[in-house]
Amino acid sequence: MEITKLEISDIKNALDLIWKVFLEFEALDYSPQGIEEFKKFITYDSMIKLVEKEEIIFWGCRVNLELTGVIATKGGNHICLFFVDKEYHRQGTGKRLFHKVLEECVRKNSRNSITVNSSPYAIEVYHRLGFVNLDQEQIVNGLRFTPMRYTLQ
Repeated sequence: MEITKLEISDIKNALDLIWKVFLEFEALDYSPQGIEEFKKFITYDSMIKLVEKEEIIFWGCRVNLELTGVIATKGGNHICLFFVDKEYHRQGTGKRLFHKVLEECVRKNSRNSITVNSSPYAIEVYHRLGFVNLDQEQIVNGLRFTPMRYTLQ
């Protein structure tokens, strides 16, 4: 298992993995509007522009060169995408990806917390990682999320 910063050439595969996992685990909790809104957010053309400007940084987990999980941050400390292939759930993939983001925040010493707008499906995952809820669930453009924060020590 290897965690690396993804290159532009990896983004299409990352977005394909994200969409596959979203449909399998997340879409059930969203209205058609929310699903469409998420699909628009992860289009290759819009995402690649953000990656080229380094507004979003993607990290990936690979097992035998196969991309098995992805985490992306915006602004260095906001997790905007975090998806792990079903075959690799509960095997430490998500924890290792999160620890890479944590390590980068500490290394850059620029933030004292990491935030996320968690989907209903991922709330317990974030709680296990040490995140706390900042507010009640919200719905914006059909997307359901709970704002959360992890405070760096």
